[in-house]
Amino acid sequence: MAQEIKKSDQPDRMTPTAAVDPFSSMRGEIDRIFDSFLGRRFGDTPSLFQGRMFDVTPSIDVTENEATIRIDAELPGMKEEDVDVSLREGVLTIQGEKKSERDETKDDVHVTERSFGRFQRSFRVPDTIDQDAIEAKMENGVLHITLPKRPEAVQPEKKIPIGKK
Repeated sequence: MAQEIKKSDQPDRMTPTAAVDPFSSMRGEIDRIFDSFLGRRFGDTPSLFQGRMFDVTPSIDVTENEATIRIDAELPGMKEEDVDVSLREGVLTIQGEKKSERDETKDDVHVTERSFGRFQRSFRVPDTIDQDAIEAKMENGVLHITLPKRPEAVQPEKKIPIGKK
């Protein structure tokens, strides 16, 4: 016999999900705190832990080799004109605005969802970077920024012998 599981309006009431998942009551409590802080009634919005809320902060990967530093920012659905990359006083800044809209009609169901938000990420650039040669390009929803190092900053590796005393 399948048991129907419903989200309880009473915070102290244990649901069958809570008995199976020891973290569900903690998630529920954190959801209630955020809902209270944001001025919403508990249950009116999706859980922050279910990945359904719109996150405007892009994921960033920073990699380095002997000649360059590369920054990759995940910006799915964004276009080049929605993103600005600037360098000022040794700080590289990526900023933009995410806009997402979904309008779906199936049979008798009509759904329209919109999400948006501004973001800004900043990184201090080392003095070894050739600031005049920085390049940025968008490709398949990922912003690639290449920061080449100045030639004098790229030094060959020096092997240091390990000796006995």
